[in-house]
Amino acid sequence: MKAVICKELGLADKLELVTDWSEPTPGEHDVIIDVKAAGLNFPDVLMIQGKYQHQPEMPFIPGGECAGVVSAVGSKVSRYKVGDKVIAAAGVGAFSEKVLANEFGVFPMPEALSFEQAAGVCITYFTSYYALKQRANLQKGETLLVLGAAGGVGSTAVELGKLMGARVIAAASSDEKLELCKQLGADELINYSEVSLKDAVRELTDGKGVDVVYDPVGGDYSEPAVRSMAWNGRFLVIGFASGPIPAIPLNLALLKGCSIVGVFWGRFSGEETEVQMQNVEELWALFDAGKLNPVVTDCFPLEQYEDAFNCLIDRKARGKVILTT
Repeated sequence: MKAVICKELGLADKLELVTDWSEPTPGEHDVIIDVKAAGLNFPDVLMIQGKYQHQPEMPFIPGGECAGVVSAVGSKVSRYKVGDKVIAAAGVGAFSEKVLANEFGVFPMPEALSFEQAAGVCITYFTSYYALKQRANLQKGETLLVLGAAGGVGSTAVELGKLMGARVIAAASSDEKLELCKQLGADELINYSEVSLKDAVRELTDGKGVDVVYDPVGGDYSEPAVRSMAWNGRFLVIGFASGPIPAIPLNLALLKGCSIVGVFWGRFSGEETEVQMQNVEELWALFDAGKLNPVVTDCFPLEQYEDAFNCLIDRKARGKVILTT
């Protein structure tokens, strides 16, 4: 089958597209999915460089999530049958024509979404909903600052924050990206490539600061964001898309009376399965009601995998980056 293969650690130029990769065979509780579309995420960028916390054995097929149609099931699979439209958080293997996934990491595809939209749901919406609901306990009327607000996870945080009744301040690196955030419902916009993030937040909040920060960017923006926290604020550590992991002076947490909260959806889904499934039910209801509409502006055929990776690496993405088969 056709697949993107990582045989040598590095950036996307080290990957290879092959046509003769062996097709997977299902174990007792596995399903085989004919991939229609797959979502590209920052962990994929880290994984092909050998920098992710969970590294597969080489060689491997990158790609942590996808949408497609079940083409085979294991002997003890009870949740799905051949022909079902599904999405999957497989961890690896999605950048191919077929992917193997345990049935408990597979979910029915929301009926209101296309394959391209559904392919990007698992990592982004699952992460943002868990972050804002369970980790931040975001309340109606609070102020939410979203960094990297036009990216895959950032755009979902803007959407969900508005649905939860927050005042959303979207921060991104260009006016073009901020225009997307405005369309998603952001109340205020900050271009942090042109103005001081800390000064802009101070002005927009009359010096009070923000109740919740959603930070998938890291690097130079994290400390100014912590300095912009309101009393009893919650700073959500989502990831480090800019590269460097910031060193935050802990006296800021003391002075602000704020919490620095880690958000690791992958572990949460294993540790608190029932809560995760309740989150899924609530998200699916929002998709079906048309209250959530995944943004896909950067869609590439599998053969253009290098362009797709570079779109994410160069921080040009608006919404989700998707590969199609």
